Amino acid sequence: MKTALFCFSGNGARLAEKLREQLQLPPENVHTVPKYAGKYGFRAHERLSDAMGTLFAENEALIFISAAGIAVRLIAPYVRSKAEDPAVLVIDDQGRFVIPVLSGHLGGANALAEKIAPLIGALPVVTTATDGAGRFSCDAWAAQHHCALSSLKTAKKVSAAILGGDVPVFSETPLPAVLPKGLVRGEAGPLGIYIGIREQQPFDETLRLIPRILTLGIGCRRGTGKDVILSAVRTVLGANGIDIRSVAAVASIDVKKDEAGLLQAAEALNAELFFFSADELNAVPGDFEESAFVRKTVGTGNVCERAAVLAGGTRIINKTAVDGVTVAAAVKEMRIEF
Repeated sequence: MKTALFCFSGNGARLAEKLREQLQLPPENVHTVPKYAGKYGFRAHERLSDAMGTLFAENEALIFISAAGIAVRLIAPYVRSKAEDPAVLVIDDQGRFVIPVLSGHLGGANALAEKIAPLIGALPVVTTATDGAGRFSCDAWAAQHHCALSSLKTAKKVSAAILGGDVPVFSETPLPAVLPKGLVRGEAGPLGIYIGIREQQPFDETLRLIPRILTLGIGCRRGTGKDVILSAVRTVLGANGIDIRSVAAVASIDVKKDEAGLLQAAEALNAELFFFSADELNAVPGDFEESAFVRKTVGTGNVCERAAVLAGGTRIINKTAVDGVTVAAAVKEMRIEF
Protein backbone atom coordinates (compact mmCIF):
# COMPACT_ATOMS: atom_id res chain seq x y z
CA MET A 1 0.00 0.00 0.00
CA LYS A 2 1.61 3.26 -1.14
CA THR A 3 1.59 5.46 1.95
CA ALA A 4 2.39 9.06 2.81
CA LEU A 5 2.97 10.28 6.39
CA PHE A 6 2.49 13.86 7.59
CA CYS A 7 3.70 15.53 10.78
CA PHE A 8 3.78 19.10 12.08
CA SER A 9 5.49 19.04 15.52
CA GLY A 10 8.58 17.70 17.23
CA ASN A 11 6.65 14.85 18.87
CA GLY A 12 4.92 14.19 15.58
CA ALA A 13 8.24 13.98 13.74
CA ARG A 14 9.65 11.49 16.25
CA LEU A 15 6.52 9.37 16.01
CA ALA A 16 6.57 9.62 12.21
CA GLU A 17 10.12 8.30 12.15
CA LYS A 18 9.18 5.37 14.39
CA LEU A 19 6.18 4.52 12.25
CA ARG A 20 8.13 5.01 9.03
CA GLU A 21 10.67 2.42 10.19
CA GLN A 22 7.94 0.00 11.24
CA LEU A 23 6.20 0.30 7.86
CA GLN A 24 9.55 0.23 6.00
CA LEU A 25 8.87 3.45 4.12
CA PRO A 26 11.61 5.68 2.63
CA PRO A 27 12.16 9.03 4.42
CA GLU A 28 10.81 10.97 1.44
CA ASN A 29 7.39 9.44 2.09
CA VAL A 30 7.15 11.60 5.21
CA HIS A 31 6.03 15.17 4.59
CA THR A 32 6.42 18.03 7.03
CA VAL A 33 7.22 21.71 7.40
CA PRO A 34 10.90 22.73 6.95
CA LYS A 35 11.54 23.01 10.69
CA TYR A 36 11.21 19.25 11.22
CA ALA A 37 12.51 17.95 7.90
CA GLY A 38 16.29 17.96 8.29
CA LYS A 39 16.98 15.54 11.12
CA TYR A 40 15.21 12.57 9.54
CA GLY A 41 15.46 13.39 5.85
CA PHE A 42 11.73 14.03 5.55
CA ARG A 43 10.35 15.95 2.58
CA ALA A 44 9.87 19.63 3.46
CA HIS A 45 6.97 21.81 2.30
CA GLU A 46 6.49 25.52 2.86
CA ARG A 47 2.81 25.04 1.98
CA LEU A 48 1.70 21.44 2.19
CA SER A 49 -1.70 22.39 0.79
CA ASP A 50 0.00 23.07 -2.58
CA ALA A 51 1.13 19.45 -2.83
CA MET A 52 -1.90 17.76 -1.29
CA GLY A 53 -3.85 17.27 -4.51
CA THR A 54 -1.03 15.23 -6.05
CA LEU A 55 -0.34 13.30 -2.84
CA PHE A 56 -4.03 12.51 -2.40
CA ALA A 57 -4.23 11.13 -5.94
CA GLU A 58 -0.96 9.17 -5.92
CA ASN A 59 -1.15 7.41 -2.54
CA GLU A 60 -3.34 4.58 -1.28
CA ALA A 61 -3.06 5.77 2.32
CA LEU A 62 -2.43 9.10 4.03
CA ILE A 63 -1.49 9.09 7.73
CA PHE A 64 -1.58 12.42 9.57
CA ILE A 65 0.17 12.76 12.92
CA SER A 66 -1.70 15.88 13.87
CA ALA A 67 -5.01 17.31 14.98
CA ALA A 68 -7.91 15.88 13.01
CA GLY A 69 -8.87 19.37 11.87
CA ILE A 70 -5.55 19.84 10.05
CA ALA A 71 -6.07 16.62 8.11
CA VAL A 72 -9.68 17.45 7.26
CA ARG A 73 -8.86 20.91 5.93
CA LEU A 74 -5.96 19.63 3.83
CA ILE A 75 -7.85 16.79 2.16
CA ALA A 76 -11.32 18.39 1.91
CA PRO A 77 -10.93 19.84 -1.63
CA TYR A 78 -9.97 16.43 -3.04
CA VAL A 79 -12.50 14.06 -1.45
CA ARG A 80 -14.59 12.37 -4.15
CA SER A 81 -16.17 9.05 -3.18
CA LYS A 82 -15.56 5.96 -1.05
CA ALA A 83 -14.81 4.03 -4.24
CA GLU A 84 -11.95 6.36 -5.21
CA ASP A 85 -10.52 8.04 -2.11
CA PRO A 86 -7.42 6.74 -0.32
CA ALA A 87 -7.46 5.59 3.27
CA VAL A 88 -6.95 8.57 5.59
CA LEU A 89 -5.96 8.16 9.25
CA VAL A 90 -5.16 10.58 12.05
CA ILE A 91 -2.81 9.88 14.98
CA ASP A 92 -2.45 12.36 17.83
CA ASP A 93 1.15 13.48 18.29
CA GLN A 94 1.39 11.66 21.64
CA GLY A 95 0.72 8.39 19.82
CA ARG A 96 -2.30 7.41 21.91
CA PHE A 97 -5.01 6.96 19.28
CA VAL A 98 -5.21 5.90 15.62
CA ILE A 99 -8.43 7.12 14.00
CA PRO A 100 -9.59 6.22 10.48
CA VAL A 101 -11.36 9.29 9.07
CA LEU A 102 -11.91 8.40 5.41
CA SER A 103 -12.39 5.20 3.38
CA GLY A 104 -12.59 2.98 6.44
CA HIS A 105 -13.87 -0.04 4.56
CA LEU A 106 -13.19 0.06 0.80
CA GLY A 107 -10.01 2.08 1.18
CA GLY A 108 -8.77 -0.08 4.03
CA ALA A 109 -8.38 2.66 6.66
CA ASN A 110 -9.94 0.54 9.42
CA ALA A 111 -7.70 -2.42 8.66
CA LEU A 112 -4.65 -0.16 8.49
CA ALA A 113 -5.53 1.39 11.86
CA GLU A 114 -5.74 -2.09 13.40
CA LYS A 115 -2.36 -2.92 11.87
CA ILE A 116 -0.38 0.15 12.91
CA ALA A 117 -1.85 0.78 16.38
CA PRO A 118 0.14 -2.03 18.05
CA LEU A 119 3.29 -0.90 16.25
CA ILE A 120 3.28 2.35 18.22
CA GLY A 121 1.37 1.24 21.33
CA ALA A 122 -1.79 3.12 20.37
CA LEU A 123 -5.50 2.37 20.52
CA PRO A 124 -7.39 2.07 17.20
CA VAL A 125 -10.61 4.11 17.27
CA VAL A 126 -12.91 2.67 14.60
CA THR A 127 -16.18 4.58 14.28
CA THR A 128 -17.98 2.89 11.36
CA ALA A 129 -21.38 1.59 12.47
CA THR A 130 -21.14 -2.07 11.42
CA ASP A 131 -17.74 -2.43 13.10
CA GLY A 132 -19.01 -0.80 16.28
CA ALA A 133 -22.00 -3.17 16.35
CA GLY A 134 -19.84 -6.22 15.60
CA ARG A 135 -21.83 -7.02 12.45
CA PHE A 136 -20.81 -7.93 8.92
CA SER A 137 -19.54 -5.10 6.72
CA CYS A 138 -20.00 -5.88 3.05
CA ASP A 139 -17.63 -3.22 1.74
CA ALA A 140 -14.89 -4.03 4.26
CA TRP A 141 -15.14 -7.74 3.44
CA ALA A 142 -15.06 -6.94 -0.29
CA ALA A 143 -11.91 -4.87 0.10
CA GLN A 144 -10.16 -7.50 2.22
CA HIS A 145 -11.00 -10.31 -0.23
CA HIS A 146 -10.32 -8.42 -3.47
CA CYS A 147 -13.94 -8.24 -4.56
CA ALA A 148 -15.64 -5.54 -6.59
CA LEU A 149 -19.01 -4.16 -5.49
CA SER A 150 -21.78 -4.16 -8.07
CA SER A 151 -23.32 -0.97 -6.61
CA LEU A 152 -22.29 1.42 -3.85
CA LYS A 153 -25.93 2.50 -3.53
CA THR A 154 -27.06 -1.08 -2.88
CA ALA A 155 -24.09 -1.62 -0.54
CA LYS A 156 -25.36 1.25 1.61
CA LYS A 157 -28.84 -0.32 1.71
CA VAL A 158 -27.38 -3.68 2.70
CA SER A 159 -25.24 -2.12 5.44
CA ALA A 160 -28.26 -0.28 6.84
CA ALA A 161 -30.32 -3.48 6.76
CA ILE A 162 -27.57 -5.46 8.52
CA LEU A 163 -27.52 -2.94 11.35
CA GLY A 164 -31.21 -3.58 11.94
CA GLY A 165 -31.40 -7.33 11.29
CA ASP A 166 -30.14 -10.19 9.14
CA VAL A 167 -29.60 -10.12 5.38
CA PRO A 168 -29.60 -13.27 3.21
CA VAL A 169 -26.45 -14.28 1.35
CA PHE A 170 -26.05 -16.70 -1.56
CA SER A 171 -22.81 -17.80 -3.19
CA GLU A 172 -21.50 -19.68 -6.24
CA THR A 173 -19.11 -21.53 -3.96
CA PRO A 174 -19.97 -23.11 -0.59
CA LEU A 175 -20.38 -20.81 2.35
CA PRO A 176 -18.70 -21.68 5.65
CA ALA A 177 -20.76 -23.39 8.33
CA VAL A 178 -20.76 -20.32 10.58
CA LEU A 179 -21.76 -16.96 9.14
CA PRO A 180 -20.94 -13.58 10.71
CA LYS A 181 -23.54 -11.60 12.61
CA GLY A 182 -25.91 -9.93 10.18
CA LEU A 183 -25.93 -12.69 7.54
CA VAL A 184 -28.21 -15.70 7.02
CA ARG A 185 -28.35 -18.18 4.17
CA GLY A 186 -30.93 -17.43 1.51
CA GLU A 187 -31.67 -17.56 -2.22
CA ALA A 188 -34.55 -15.11 -2.58
CA GLY A 189 -36.07 -12.04 -0.98
CA PRO A 190 -36.32 -8.28 -1.36
CA LEU A 191 -32.63 -7.55 -0.56
CA GLY A 192 -29.59 -9.76 -0.34
CA ILE A 193 -25.95 -10.47 -1.17
CA TYR A 194 -24.64 -12.67 -3.96
CA ILE A 195 -20.97 -13.69 -4.02
CA GLY A 196 -19.61 -14.81 -7.37
CA ILE A 197 -18.39 -13.87 -10.82
CA ARG A 198 -21.69 -14.62 -12.58
CA GLU A 199 -24.16 -11.87 -13.39
CA GLN A 200 -26.90 -13.38 -11.26
CA GLN A 201 -29.63 -11.52 -9.39
CA PRO A 202 -31.21 -14.00 -6.94
CA PHE A 203 -32.81 -11.23 -4.86
CA ASP A 204 -35.19 -8.46 -5.91
CA GLU A 205 -32.32 -6.08 -5.17
CA THR A 206 -28.98 -7.87 -5.20
CA LEU A 207 -25.61 -6.62 -4.03
CA ARG A 208 -23.06 -8.66 -5.92
CA LEU A 209 -19.63 -9.10 -4.37
CA ILE A 210 -17.49 -10.00 -7.37
CA PRO A 211 -14.23 -11.81 -6.61
CA ARG A 212 -11.40 -10.74 -8.89
CA ILE A 213 -10.25 -14.27 -9.73
CA LEU A 214 -10.57 -14.43 -13.53
CA THR A 215 -7.62 -14.50 -15.94
CA LEU A 216 -8.13 -13.73 -19.61
CA GLY A 217 -5.92 -15.32 -22.21
CA ILE A 218 -5.85 -13.06 -25.26
CA GLY A 219 -4.43 -13.38 -28.74
CA CYS A 220 -4.65 -10.68 -31.39
CA ARG A 221 -3.23 -9.48 -34.68
CA ARG A 222 -0.44 -6.93 -34.66
CA GLY A 223 -1.80 -3.41 -34.26
CA THR A 224 -5.21 -4.37 -32.84
CA GLY A 225 -6.54 -1.43 -30.85
CA LYS A 226 -7.59 -1.30 -27.23
CA ASP A 227 -11.26 -0.72 -28.01
CA VAL A 228 -11.44 -3.75 -30.31
CA ILE A 229 -9.87 -5.95 -27.63
CA LEU A 230 -12.15 -4.65 -24.87
CA SER A 231 -15.20 -5.09 -27.07
CA ALA A 232 -14.21 -8.70 -27.73
CA VAL A 233 -13.71 -9.31 -24.01
CA ARG A 234 -17.13 -7.84 -23.17
CA THR A 235 -18.78 -9.93 -25.86
CA VAL A 236 -17.19 -13.18 -24.72
CA LEU A 237 -17.75 -12.63 -21.00
CA GLY A 238 -21.29 -11.38 -21.59
CA ALA A 239 -22.14 -14.47 -23.62
CA ASN A 240 -21.00 -16.58 -20.67
CA GLY A 241 -22.79 -14.50 -18.04
CA ILE A 242 -19.58 -13.38 -16.36
CA ASP A 243 -19.08 -9.93 -14.87
CA ILE A 244 -16.12 -8.14 -16.44
CA ARG A 245 -15.20 -6.77 -13.02
CA SER A 246 -14.04 -10.26 -12.05
CA VAL A 247 -10.99 -9.92 -14.34
CA ALA A 248 -7.77 -9.78 -12.34
CA ALA A 249 -5.19 -10.68 -14.98
CA VAL A 250 -4.53 -10.77 -18.72
CA ALA A 251 -2.09 -13.27 -20.23
CA SER A 252 -0.58 -13.73 -23.68
CA ILE A 253 2.58 -14.78 -25.50
CA ASP A 254 5.77 -12.78 -24.98
CA VAL A 255 5.89 -11.55 -28.58
CA LYS A 256 2.88 -9.41 -27.62
CA LYS A 257 4.56 -7.71 -24.67
CA ASP A 258 4.92 -4.45 -26.61
CA GLU A 259 1.46 -4.60 -28.22
CA ALA A 260 0.01 -1.18 -27.33
CA GLY A 261 -3.64 -2.15 -27.65
CA LEU A 262 -3.22 -5.16 -25.38
CA LEU A 263 -1.30 -3.18 -22.77
CA GLN A 264 -3.93 -0.43 -22.81
CA ALA A 265 -6.78 -2.93 -22.54
CA ALA A 266 -5.18 -4.55 -19.49
CA GLU A 267 -4.73 -1.12 -17.92
CA ALA A 268 -8.40 -0.29 -18.58
CA LEU A 269 -9.37 -3.53 -16.84
CA ASN A 270 -7.00 -2.74 -13.95
CA ALA A 271 -5.55 -6.18 -14.60
CA GLU A 272 -2.09 -7.63 -14.01
CA LEU A 273 -0.24 -8.66 -17.16
CA PHE A 274 1.53 -11.96 -17.77
CA PHE A 275 3.55 -12.90 -20.84
CA PHE A 276 4.88 -16.38 -21.54
CA SER A 277 7.29 -17.84 -24.08
CA ALA A 278 6.15 -20.34 -26.70
CA ASP A 279 8.01 -23.08 -24.83
CA GLU A 280 6.23 -22.25 -21.58
CA LEU A 281 2.86 -22.30 -23.33
CA ASN A 282 3.60 -25.55 -25.12
CA ALA A 283 4.44 -27.18 -21.79
CA VAL A 284 0.95 -26.55 -20.36
CA PRO A 285 -0.86 -29.90 -20.05
CA GLY A 286 -4.36 -30.23 -21.46
CA ASP A 287 -6.46 -30.48 -24.60
CA PHE A 288 -6.31 -27.23 -26.57
CA GLU A 289 -7.69 -26.21 -29.95
CA GLU A 290 -4.67 -25.98 -32.25
CA SER A 291 -4.05 -23.65 -35.18
CA ALA A 292 -1.29 -24.55 -37.63
CA PHE A 293 -1.06 -20.92 -38.75
CA VAL A 294 -0.62 -19.63 -35.19
CA ARG A 295 1.97 -22.32 -34.47
CA LYS A 296 3.93 -21.34 -37.58
CA THR A 297 3.69 -17.65 -36.67
CA VAL A 298 4.51 -17.63 -32.94
CA GLY A 299 5.65 -21.17 -32.10
CA THR A 300 2.57 -22.50 -30.33
CA GLY A 301 -0.74 -23.62 -31.73
CA ASN A 302 -2.92 -21.93 -29.11
CA VAL A 303 -2.06 -18.76 -27.24
CA CYS A 304 -5.20 -17.68 -25.42
CA GLU A 305 -6.25 -20.96 -23.78
CA ARG A 306 -2.76 -21.99 -22.75
CA ALA A 307 -1.92 -18.51 -21.42
CA ALA A 308 -5.16 -18.31 -19.41
CA VAL A 309 -4.57 -21.70 -17.81
CA LEU A 310 -0.89 -21.05 -17.12
CA ALA A 311 -1.61 -17.75 -15.39
CA GLY A 312 -5.03 -18.37 -13.95
CA GLY A 313 -6.07 -21.89 -12.95
CA THR A 314 -9.04 -23.83 -14.34
CA ARG A 315 -10.26 -23.05 -17.85
CA ILE A 316 -13.93 -22.02 -17.95
CA ILE A 317 -14.15 -20.38 -21.40
CA ASN A 318 -12.60 -22.01 -24.43
CA LYS A 319 -11.00 -20.10 -27.28
CA THR A 320 -13.54 -17.69 -28.75
CA ALA A 321 -12.80 -15.42 -31.71
CA VAL A 322 -14.41 -11.98 -32.02
CA ASP A 323 -13.26 -9.44 -34.64
CA GLY A 324 -9.83 -11.04 -34.95
CA VAL A 325 -9.29 -11.24 -31.18
CA THR A 326 -9.20 -14.63 -29.47
CA VAL A 327 -10.28 -14.80 -25.85
CA ALA A 328 -10.24 -17.60 -23.31
CA ALA A 329 -10.65 -17.50 -19.54
CA ALA A 330 -9.49 -19.42 -16.49
CA VAL A 331 -10.54 -18.97 -12.90
CA LYS A 332 -8.76 -19.45 -9.60
CA GLU A 333 -10.44 -21.37 -6.81
CA MET A 334 -12.20 -19.19 -4.29
CA ARG A 335 -12.79 -20.18 -0.68
CA ILE A 336 -15.14 -17.94 1.22
CA GLU A 337 -14.01 -17.08 4.73
CA PHE A 338 -15.46 -14.62 7.19
